[in-house]
Amino acid sequence: MTEREAETRLVVLISGGGSNLQAIIDGCADGSIPARIAAVISNRADAYGLTRAAKANLATRVLDHRGFADRESYDAALAEVIEEYAPHALLLAGFMRILTPAFVSRFRGRMFNIHPSLLPKYIGLHTHQRALDAGESRHGASVHFVTEELDGGPVVLQAWVPIERNDDATRLAARVLAREHLIYPAVARWFAQGRLHMRDERVLLDDTPLTEPILLGPDAAPPP
Repeated sequence: MTEREAETRLVVLISGGGSNLQAIIDGCADGSIPARIAAVISNRADAYGLTRAAKANLATRVLDHRGFADRESYDAALAEVIEEYAPHALLLAGFMRILTPAFVSRFRGRMFNIHPSLLPKYIGLHTHQRALDAGESRHGASVHFVTEELDGGPVVLQAWVPIERNDDATRLAARVLAREHLIYPAVARWFAQGRLHMRDERVLLDDTPLTEPILLGPDAAPPP
């Protein structure tokens, strides 16, 4: 492990249950992600992810968006809280806020999000039902760099699952979520190892530009 890997600091933003946060916590704890979580920040005081973080003895902060006049003032305050922890990377893990361009610019190239669809399909909400309604044969999740375009930053890693005959949105979401718990820690690991970058809106992994996202099938594990 290099000195950079040993000191890589992550800040995770959440709004809800935090199952992807738990996957990152577990990866840092078992050494598969050579980093530490410096803080978990939520815009909701009742987010269960804060309980997960507390159980792992992680620093937590709540910054309620309802106390701010507009999105710009909230994002400016949020950025200041984040900077207190001097993170190398910022991981959005179910953070249900649309971020302003000024915020994105501040953390550009070191901010990631996980989205429950095979981007560029199904940007936004209710992705599982939309995939079912469209008659898709498969659905999945994507980890991408965050840019000013909603769910539109360069995608690093995706995983798909087949849509089964009797699926509803709940069953489909559960299978997709299990794949999310594999691909987000993998991307966090690559970044912590200094192997993953965004340059000129393109993803570089091990100094090689990705012409398209890495796509994992239903039973495939992420590359090391």
